[in-house]
Amino acid sequence: MSIIRQLYQPTTLDNWERSDKYHNSFLLLPDAALEAAAKRNDEQGLPDVAVSPAQGKFLNLLAQSIGAKKILEVGTLGGYSSIWMAKALPHDGTLVTLEISEKHAQVAKESIAAAGLANKISVILGPAIDSLHTLYPNPEPFDLVFIDADKQSNTAYFVEAKRLVRKGGIIIVDNAVQYGRVADPNCSDERAEGVGDLLRALKDDEDVEATTIGTAGEKGYDGFLQCETEVKVLVIRYRLNSGCNDA
Repeated sequence: MSIIRQLYQPTTLDNWERSDKYHNSFLLLPDAALEAAAKRNDEQGLPDVAVSPAQGKFLNLLAQSIGAKKILEVGTLGGYSSIWMAKALPHDGTLVTLEISEKHAQVAKESIAAAGLANKISVILGPAIDSLHTLYPNPEPFDLVFIDADKQSNTAYFVEAKRLVRKGGIIIVDNAVQYGRVADPNCSDERAEGVGDLLRALKDDEDVEATTIGTAGEKGYDGFLQCETEVKVLVIRYRLNSGCNDA
């Protein structure tokens, strides 16, 4: 048995959540707008699949680090991640977010308005792939793209994101490992298959190099698959959900 296996035994989601909260107590300041958005999502019965506070802070810092002025989000949900990213934008920055659910879009608009960001964030209602086809990289391409929607469409979204992002820009795709079920040949879940399709597309993309970095927190065992294509960078974050039949 390796030293690592001797020192560190399997742990639990409770431990990961406790660790997340401990780090957040030092690194995240209270934010009334974000807390209100999370509360509104819960009260309106939206699925509990938004990014965690730590993950939202990561997106925020990432946007700041590349000086993002124009951000694209595929999959709005209730606007929690939209708000995190928009808070990193300069005064003249903009964020476009795509959402298929009319209810989710309305909840997001309410939270965005309450956060004072309605002048920065535009919510486009409709199937994301259709909305993506109406967007163009000229005159200004996007600096950052965050894809967090139906996993079976990951590859189609990624292709459009590559078309729309600037050279040196970043693409983040959520939920790309799912507790290892993506690698399970007996798993026929559409979410896992969609991720597998994207990974195979990346393998065949001669411009892309990739590596996976795992993390753990209140949303489960997460991480990032970071790929670089020429001077473009793709970062894929994954949330791992236990069991092949999990949602």
